[in-house]
Amino acid sequence: MREDRLSLLDNPVWNALSTSQASFAEGDELAKRYPVDVAPFAATRDQSPESYHSLAQLLGPGETIALPLASEPDLPAGWTIVRKVNSAQMEWDGSAPPPVKHSVEDLDISCVDEMLALVELTKPGPFLRRTPELGSYLGIHQAGQLVAMAGERLRPLGYTEISAVCTHPEFRGRGYASSLVFALVQMITKRDEIPFLHVRTENAGAIRVYEKLGFKTRRIINIALVKRD
Repeated sequence: MREDRLSLLDNPVWNALSTSQASFAEGDELAKRYPVDVAPFAATRDQSPESYHSLAQLLGPGETIALPLASEPDLPAGWTIVRKVNSAQMEWDGSAPPPVKHSVEDLDISCVDEMLALVELTKPGPFLRRTPELGSYLGIHQAGQLVAMAGERLRPLGYTEISAVCTHPEFRGRGYASSLVFALVQMITKRDEIPFLHVRTENAGAIRVYEKLGFKTRRIINIALVKRD
């Protein structure tokens, strides 16, 4: 059963927008995407020309969109891969998370400007003004400044992705990111869901850190940035 559920992570955006995050889905039974100010991700049900035709109807002129898949997309004529990013898809190992060592707080929509500022400084990956609507976001403040944060993004049925893990450069080395990740793991596992995350394969140091925190690499996910010619 667990292996069957894991296959949902091979096409995580499609399975998130078809289940737990269906309220965000734009599209039809062949192609879906998040709203442009929520997340830059889309997915097709399969690799058929019909599915990519449906996806094309969701894109504006010259717009690019990110497709996370277990393999490189089989694009029909008229599509171009602009860039590819390989990421290790890491899953929580199922053990009980350690206690959270720092005081963390919920970040609501009133915090979005300082969240965006921290993301701009640290570049953890895509994060837009409405991204916090996808799940819970937690942060750590020091002297009134947001210095670390992490939150929930993709949610295929039974899973929740931990994303936007970042710490201000002047406050690194204090274990803030670990505390935020452990707090999210506690929240996610209490819902009987499995935490997972994505780390670029070239970032070997970060992969080792997440392994020490209790994550293991499940497979490599190809994130292709594509556009319609």
